[in-house]
Amino acid sequence: MRTAGVVVALGIVVAWTCGPSRLEAQDTHVLLVAGLGGESRYTEVFHAWMSRFADAAAEKYGLPAERIAYLGESPNLDPTRISARSTAGNIRAALVGLASSMAPADQLVVFLAGHGTFRNGEARFNVPGPDLSPRDFAFLLEPLGDRPVVFVNAASASGPFLAALSGPNRTVITATRSGRERNLTRFGLHFADAFAGDDADADKNGRVSMLEAFAYASREVEREYEGDNQLLTEHAMLDDNGDGEGSRQPGEDADDGQLARRMFLTAEAGLGVAAAASPALQALFAEKAQIEARVQGLRAAKAQMSLRQYEDELEELLVQLALKNREIRAAGGA
Repeated sequence: MRTAGVVVALGIVVAWTCGPSRLEAQDTHVLLVAGLGGESRYTEVFHAWMSRFADAAAEKYGLPAERIAYLGESPNLDPTRISARSTAGNIRAALVGLASSMAPADQLVVFLAGHGTFRNGEARFNVPGPDLSPRDFAFLLEPLGDRPVVFVNAASASGPFLAALSGPNRTVITATRSGRERNLTRFGLHFADAFAGDDADADKNGRVSMLEAFAYASREVEREYEGDNQLLTEHAMLDDNGDGEGSRQPGEDADDGQLARRMFLTAEAGLGVAAAASPALQALFAEKAQIEARVQGLRAAKAQMSLRQYEDELEELLVQLALKNREIRAAGGA
């Protein structure tokens, strides 16, 4: 049976899985923005979320410090990490600078944490001074063109940002599904934890995709509310197919989730091991990444294929992946 063959191939892949791979010759740039806390305790909470994410990006995923920019309400909280206040002007300057300096294949991850408001039908992200609306951020992202962008707004009343920022090659995540969910959110903490810990890595490939991080954070938020015996007042949404609708449960059988499944904080797993490897080993990692990308592309096209064709092609790719993993291990890349 074809299905049995696929299972066997999967078993080989699991047995020979080894370490990191590079998806593309691209760099990831991260812009962290902690908005207006209003009270010192909230300022410290949002700073803790951003710090945790920044530490994971640098220490676990090996992003260089120069590609992690952090704007916060109070730079005095961490002068060595926070480069400037999170004012509208500084956010604009940061995004304009990134749009002009990023290479065409580079990826941008924007992560907002803070409070949001929703008045007269318009949502805003609260920062020191004039707040920023979804239209403001949409305008600032335009110069990035078709570069891959992950935009995460973990603030309250963040839902309207999803439709405004939706577009090709973008994964947009909001902590709420509408502007009327105005309570302090918990999504940002768990989204940061998804990258800092290991529990969000559902497929155990050594790195966390944006889809995995969203699923983990959503699940943990629900668990936290249930544990506190409280009614869930935030419903995170993800849109990555450009229709501006968003999904509560994106994934293989949903309209959203296929792009987020392929978007990672960095193209490498671990502490940049692939980059430190020999040229021959780097070439093997690159070949492995190409096969992985083909597997993801095949899964995305599953609905347009017959079951027999899908299983045949999947089995062939999984065998190729298993053999490539064996080559990497033999070359000392385990």
